[in-house]
Amino acid sequence: MNKEQLEKFRAQLLLKRDGIIEDAGKSLSEMTDQATNIPDPNDRATVESVRNFELRIRDRERKLLSKVEEALGRIDEGEYGFCDGCGEEIGIKRLEARPVTTFCIDCKTMQETKEKSQGK
Repeated sequence: MNKEQLEKFRAQLLLKRDGIIEDAGKSLSEMTDQATNIPDPNDRATVESVRNFELRIRDRERKLLSKVEEALGRIDEGEYGFCDGCGEEIGIKRLEARPVTTFCIDCKTMQETKEKSQGK
């Protein structure tokens, strides 16, 4: 991978990180701004359902943020784009589709097949 491609992935990852952080801030602000005294049980249930859904999304984004930070660290260390399984370069197309990936498509396929056969 050349330096230009690497910088493109860095910019993409930084943009993703900033978006996740911004969305988390908006969610926190919205949740604290919502009225907590909702007398109608149906309305209260709807608000709680929406809040739980929002929290699940934020939890998934928190996990993604961790992967983004790890990918940025791999770029800084010169290890980005190499498979943790076989050590070979991960294809550019795969990185474009999933810039936080740590496995080439062959190793990821093998990992998923193994997990399925073990019932995970």
